[in-house]
Amino acid sequence: MTSIDVRRAAPADDLLIADLRRAWTEENHGGPVDDPGFEERFAAWADRERDQRITWLAVAGEQPVGMLNMLVFERMPWPGQGGAVDRPGSWGYVANVYVRAEQRNAGIGAQLVAACVEHADSNRFARIVLAPSERSVPFYGRLGFRPAADLMVRPSPHP
Repeated sequence: MTSIDVRRAAPADDLLIADLRRAWTEENHGGPVDDPGFEERFAAWADRERDQRITWLAVAGEQPVGMLNMLVFERMPWPGQGGAVDRPGSWGYVANVYVRAEQRNAGIGAQLVAACVEHADSNRFARIVLAPSERSVPFYGRLGFRPAADLMVRPSPHP
């Protein structure tokens, strides 16, 4: 198997991400989805969302094989917080985690989540939340997430 490189996506990767999104949709629909304007709409969406989302790509050689998208929420400052940078502030909402079917069960999804968690931890996020599919609950559980009402949350490791 070709080695997998997980990296943060750049604007130049928008079409690669759109291709993964299309593959995911077509997999769920059981075949091709006729939507010739999708890539343009995706690029416009990516431009609008770029300042508040981080996407990671898993690439085998030149071929994109997986992605993870995290929406970053900046918490509103509160009185008494001062300029403290040691208190968790942001939190992330993980969405759009996808690995091509032929590449699944090889640890790629875990690599994508690990990259996201590393970013959140190094930036002292208060939490990461996600809304898992029934099938993905055990996967996220193995990676340190736990149920929280109808979501799952990974609390910050920082006191």
